[in-house]
Amino acid sequence: MGIPMSDYSEIPIIQDNNRSESTPNEDIPYKEVPHNLEAEQALLGAILVNNDVMEKVQDFLQPEHFANGAHKKIFESSQIMIEKGQLVTPVTLKPFFEKDQLLDDVGGSKYLSKLAASAITIINAIDYGLLIYDHAVRRNLIDLGTDIVNKAYEFDVDETSKEQIEDAERQLYSMAENGTAEGGFKDFKTSAITAINVIGGALQRKGGLAGITTGFESINKKIGGLHKSDLLIIAGRPAMGKTALATNIAFNAAKAYVQDKASGVPDDQNKGAVVGFFSLEMASDQLASRILAEQAGLSSQDMRQGKLSQEEFNRLSRVAMELEGLPLHIDDTAGLSIGALRTRARRLQRQKGLGLVIVDYLQLLSGTRGKGRGPENRVQEVSEITRGLKALAKELEIPVIALSQLSRAIESRDNKRPLLSDLRESGTIEQDADMVTFVYRPEYYHQQQEPDNGTPEHMQWLEEGEKLLGLAEFIIGKQRHGPTGIIELQFEAEITKFSDRPLSPGYHAEKH
Repeated sequence: MGIPMSDYSEIPIIQDNNRSESTPNEDIPYKEVPHNLEAEQALLGAILVNNDVMEKVQDFLQPEHFANGAHKKIFESSQIMIEKGQLVTPVTLKPFFEKDQLLDDVGGSKYLSKLAASAITIINAIDYGLLIYDHAVRRNLIDLGTDIVNKAYEFDVDETSKEQIEDAERQLYSMAENGTAEGGFKDFKTSAITAINVIGGALQRKGGLAGITTGFESINKKIGGLHKSDLLIIAGRPAMGKTALATNIAFNAAKAYVQDKASGVPDDQNKGAVVGFFSLEMASDQLASRILAEQAGLSSQDMRQGKLSQEEFNRLSRVAMELEGLPLHIDDTAGLSIGALRTRARRLQRQKGLGLVIVDYLQLLSGTRGKGRGPENRVQEVSEITRGLKALAKELEIPVIALSQLSRAIESRDNKRPLLSDLRESGTIEQDADMVTFVYRPEYYHQQQEPDNGTPEHMQWLEEGEKLLGLAEFIIGKQRHGPTGIIELQFEAEITKFSDRPLSPGYHAEKH
């Protein structure tokens, strides 16, 4: 006698009034929902005989993966008891099911004894578990497919066909990663173990780095690296070096990934990452040129104009050959939507193991309905974009860096140092971001304030300029998990390279 499928009702037979009752309705196909009750019985029997079997399958198998309701309950109860260090047998489980209708449907507590008695071997326990899991994923896939079909039939003005496709892909991606289309609650135990693993990883890494390296020791010390699921904003006015800094971070992370891989560092301790760089303003070859200029120590302007000696060109070629295997992937598609960006990021993670996303810059992204018309709609659109970037960071469990423009209001102030209120079309940028940072070069504004030559003010201006030469400030305006503050960096404009810088003697940030 088979075990009833308590969670899946039988499909009713549709009668054709034009046929006689004696004629079988052979035209109606019948397909059973994927399940294997025998495998479920075999696994549960093995667990009841030897509780160590649970340890072999609990990493990937959960109660919801069982097709039969009674089997779900048996597995769940066994899991709870084993985690508490209690012995699981038909006798110890019996109190859990004395008044449970699900177990009554399959024969009551005697069914537990039957499962244990029929368990011949535990050798194939993992295979049984994998089979159960596979059928569960197939059922989820059927449910998702049904939802997609039903939604496609509905004409909802609030959801375009393109949005439906993007949502379907998101759910399929989630299913490919986790076996289910949607997430759920995580108990504190699970979350605490994850937190401990992150902290343990930081202890194993040099310098206490908890996340992906930026390549700048001073920044790493302040923020602990780039953390999973975090959205980091790097904002600044034009000519401040936002793109250069983002490019430097991208290169540093990709290079560290290769170096740690080559040194045999375990993946969970790798300081680097496979990087996806969405360059919406600059072509991929221009971005590559910046990296080559930085690594070869050559002027990017001279490179563009072809003003290189043969020796410099040879040096550039050697650097290009050394970096050709760098896991830095550039997408320079203009006018990309936030939905399309998320789709491409998911695909890159499946194919290459994406670990860091950089977007240059977020105001060039469009929402699901294209560029907003009017300031109010544009603010809403930017809010949608930042929420989408934060959702991407959480979904892929990677840090996302997004560059942002600042409003022109800075230019009308005496103190040009950026503030959170200067975020352009801010909407929810500050709210959604885990960290908001600014790039500020006081040298740039100082050069625009040159007094008349030969005056005492001009001499003072020259002295001040010496202190500011190459100085760039990395300002942490908001950090959800740590302190704010100003970090001094060195910027070489000719080769678009940032580096760590000793504290400038006599320089007071608050004055600039």
